[in-house]
Amino acid sequence: MATLTAVAIPQSLVTLDRSRAFAAARYFAARVALARAQAAKRSAYVALRFEHTGSDIAFGMFVDGNRNGVRTRDIERNIDRPLERAVSLSDLFPGVAIGLSTGSAEGAGPLRIGSTRLLSFSPLGSATSGSIYIRGRDGSQLAVRIFGVTGRARVLRYVPRTRAWIDASF
Repeated sequence: MATLTAVAIPQSLVTLDRSRAFAAARYFAARVALARAQAAKRSAYVALRFEHTGSDIAFGMFVDGNRNGVRTRDIERNIDRPLERAVSLSDLFPGVAIGLSTGSAEGAGPLRIGSTRLLSFSPLGSATSGSIYIRGRDGSQLAVRIFGVTGRARVLRYVPRTRAWIDASF
């Protein structure tokens, strides 16, 4: 019985870590969908802003306050107002963060949305194109890919064995 328990517990912990990573990716994709819906509802640009908080990255939602799009300078001047406070995935899903696992994706960092830290949505439903990478404690790697023309998000997972990104069907 003790041997069976010793084998089962580590596997259960790995499964729990992987489940948290998938839940975090789904949560983030839902935040993307909410930002897109808020832009349409308010007939104004809405953006998710990413902020480095120590070794973590938090994100918050902002609405355009002067009809020129959500801009970092306008956020700092309190012209573009927050719709919700910034949150990091690790606060909601322990062991999960916006980040890259070793060898899972090439490039500079986990935010692939151009030179800005804003993922912006227009009142017509389009968005900034890009990918946000999410890393689990167990090394699992997921990506939330945002398609600019439609503003929709898709969750992908990285398969190290084949070195390919595949649809993360739930």
